[in-house]
Amino acid sequence: MAEANGSAPEWLSEEERSLWLAMNGVLTRLPQALDAQLERDGGLSYFEYLFMAMLSEQEHRTLQMSELAACTNASLSRLSHVARRLEARGYVRREADATDRRCTNAVLTEDGFAAVVALAPLHVAEVRRLVFEAISPDAVLPLTRVLEGIMDIVDPSGHVEPGR
Repeated sequence: MAEANGSAPEWLSEEERSLWLAMNGVLTRLPQALDAQLERDGGLSYFEYLFMAMLSEQEHRTLQMSELAACTNASLSRLSHVARRLEARGYVRREADATDRRCTNAVLTEDGFAAVVALAPLHVAEVRRLVFEAISPDAVLPLTRVLEGIMDIVDPSGHVEPGR
């Protein structure tokens, strides 16, 4: 198969191929492992927990849905579906933004905050077991920079962390 410009593709080196396959495995299996832990311990998916955790860190546990979508790397459509499920459980409510009535805020309820507080230690322990046991402390910052560089290419609009 030729590239668009007609030249032969630049194949991955053995080292690059090994890294790509390892990354592919992590991208596929890590979310499944995190989902399993959170479902078992709290009846939430990984994304539902992430949605609530991001809200728990905000002032008044409130964030505009568009900002929440950006910091969770999700579409507004996906976020709306998850918000609906979490509202049904009493963990989240949605309301019009007081400063911009065109925007909708997601608000973490007391029950939602209690669920995050109960799950957080278990989730962090699982993240440590699955991720940080395999990474030396000296490798954390360089690996963070590499992954942020990949995200800058994948999503040039920029990953947003609320409050930073």
